[in-house]
Amino acid sequence: MRKALPRDFAYVIEELITEKAEVHDKEGYYNEIIHTIIRIGRAQEFIIALCNLIQRMVVDHLHIVGDIFDRGPGPHIIMDTLMKYHSVDVQWGNHDISWMGAASGSTACIATVIRISARYGNLDTLEEGYGINLIPLATFAMETYKHTDCSAFAIRYNTDYNTKDLSLDMKMHKAITMIQLKLEGQLIMRHPEFGMEDRLLLDKIDYDKKTVMVDGVEYELRDMDFPTVDPRHPYELTPEEALVVERLQQAFLHSEKLQRHVRFLYSKGSLYKVHNSNLLYHGCIPMEEDGTFSEVNIYGKKYRGRELYDVLEAYARKGYYSVHDISEKRKGEDILWYIWAGPGSPVFGKDKMATFEAYFIVDPAASREKKNSYYVLMENEDVINSIFREFDLDEEHSHIINGHVPVELKKGDSPIKCGGKLLVIDGGFSKAYQGKTGIAGYTLIASSHGMWLVAHEPFESKDAAVKKESDIVSDSILVEGYPMRHYVADTDIGRQLKESIQDLEELLEAFRCGVITEKA
Repeated sequence: MRKALPRDFAYVIEELITEKAEVHDKEGYYNEIIHTIIRIGRAQEFIIALCNLIQRMVVDHLHIVGDIFDRGPGPHIIMDTLMKYHSVDVQWGNHDISWMGAASGSTACIATVIRISARYGNLDTLEEGYGINLIPLATFAMETYKHTDCSAFAIRYNTDYNTKDLSLDMKMHKAITMIQLKLEGQLIMRHPEFGMEDRLLLDKIDYDKKTVMVDGVEYELRDMDFPTVDPRHPYELTPEEALVVERLQQAFLHSEKLQRHVRFLYSKGSLYKVHNSNLLYHGCIPMEEDGTFSEVNIYGKKYRGRELYDVLEAYARKGYYSVHDISEKRKGEDILWYIWAGPGSPVFGKDKMATFEAYFIVDPAASREKKNSYYVLMENEDVINSIFREFDLDEEHSHIINGHVPVELKKGDSPIKCGGKLLVIDGGFSKAYQGKTGIAGYTLIASSHGMWLVAHEPFESKDAAVKKESDIVSDSILVEGYPMRHYVADTDIGRQLKESIQDLEELLEAFRCGVITEKA
């Protein structure tokens, strides 16, 4: 408790929380403390300090199971808040990975981040939140796409969006999408081992018939107004596009705040975490239809299960940190993009990222993305037990904590899978998903008594939160109650503490026996 007390009010709070009601002559002393706080105008700051202390004491450790970025506004504010939290870890989501790749300098990831920000009316996150200069892209889009049809690039904006920017944002949206498709094409051709040739579609366009060939099927195109695409060399950037990409890359690499946030994700995060017999990851374990782990080719060698997670994370770290070996850094940057969109990525978990189809093909069937077999096998206990064995976990008392796929509660979907062995806690915190899920996200709470899933109601307004307490309305589901209360000694930290105690006792005994001497 003392370690957690806010410095400005530490002494005052300690006096008040150790109040002894039975000591009557102390009542005036305690009352005077409160009256003084009010009299000198520090009541609001004191209440905030108490609230923060309560949060600090109630939540000993916080796990974020991925996807802080992209769907809603203000991820930079969320990151600032998380960085101040006393104990936290993050299991990277695919959207986090794309921003990590962008901060590393991956041009394909940079284009992806800007495209998604443009699509959801969140370009101010880049400009105002991270100080990234988008003027080169805006100037290029205004000139090059001045007379271009951009109707397929509508902005899905929220209530805070300034519609005066709509026309320009649509042009920027289309410009960066075409740049992204070219950069991704170059990357895919650079790495045939990724097996993503089916994503090369710019060269499959028939400009006379206004169609494109996808997986042997010819589809009608809704948009063929491509002022920067040379049909003979469709994946080459124009000189103007190349200059825009170069300037954007420098802006991402030199954004101090973005780099600080991404370093935090690397230092406090990973692709998966094993904690107190729980396996936490954002997406899935790539699987075949029969429940065996899929083999994924990473630079000429095949990996599966836990090894796949480990090698992808190792390359993801090289993509950001490697400075002396440029070749390894480039491979790491390309792996960051693969983790975002590759068919063998455990945090993506689909057969394809249908970006081209969603924008340009009339038939919606073309843009369907098939989920990995893992999502069909979630209720299969043999499959779940095989995952536990892969990560050296006990089959009877372990859980998988999963994110990534929003639980559509309004359609009767349940976050509890496989008899409670697997828990999906993505219920859609972002407003973009709340209409689909019917709730505003899940929090999984673990205490000494058991585990609960809490489903939150959508946030209405500050006034409603104060007057109706609507911000604390939630439904709790008991996932597992412990027959005997768990102790600190039963946790991973408890085991570490016991080892430290043993080491200290051995050190003390060595001192008492004269084996070691006291240092001055």
